[in-house]
Amino acid sequence: MRSQVTGMWAYRHFLLALVRLDLRQRYQRSALGLGWTLVQPLAMAATFVFVFSGVLGMSPATYTTTLLVGLAVWGFLKESAVGGCSALVENESYIRQCPLPYGLYPLRLVLGYAIHAALALMVAALAVVLTDGHAGKLRLLWAVAPALLMILAAGWAVATVFSFAQVYFHDTKHLLEVGAQILFFLTPIIYPPDVLVNKGLGWLVRLNPVNLYLELVRRPLTTGELPDAKLYLYAAALTAALVGVAFAAVATLRKRVAIHL
Repeated sequence: MRSQVTGMWAYRHFLLALVRLDLRQRYQRSALGLGWTLVQPLAMAATFVFVFSGVLGMSPATYTTTLLVGLAVWGFLKESAVGGCSALVENESYIRQCPLPYGLYPLRLVLGYAIHAALALMVAALAVVLTDGHAGKLRLLWAVAPALLMILAAGWAVATVFSFAQVYFHDTKHLLEVGAQILFFLTPIIYPPDVLVNKGLGWLVRLNPVNLYLELVRRPLTTGELPDAKLYLYAAALTAALVGVAFAAVATLRKRVAIHL
């Protein structure tokens, strides 16, 4: 673990250069550039607000802010898991030529997704200010910061694990895409958690790891209230477990990756 962390730090400038290269290539000759990262969540939010705000009995303004935060957190974790599958496969040339730390390749993708998620969260924060008429709820941004760090670490961990899984089992990405569609509707993003609780399905809310991270970000921003302290402990324990599994995967599987690629 220590060698991987120190190795990634040693190559941090190369890592950032790769992230900039990815962003430049993705939005080359694009009129909106990074603005395109906001088109999908804003379009989805507008559609869901139009359809579900009245059904759920929520005001469009409140529903919009809640939805934007949920889509930002969900989008990052989903892209980290699904997109992370290609981290090693698409960097085969680097792996065969350069002895770089294997955790560097998933981190390259995750940092790009983090930039997109940060822009989406900025739009959500702006929506909070516009709907409230002031920035009072944003006074708890300090409570969101540790949650975002844990989400970033969790995103890297799942991207690393699934990048190795994709090398050894090439259907991993397809299975994750199907699973992500199911998990999206089981996670209280387009509806409040009370919908599941009132139907006797509260255990789905409690056992859903995505909802755990989502609650730590959504509650301070949308209600101006601090989450329960226990949620931070649960999220820290989950994040530590995911990171531990990721480092274990690197240590166990890295020696045969080049063969399977």
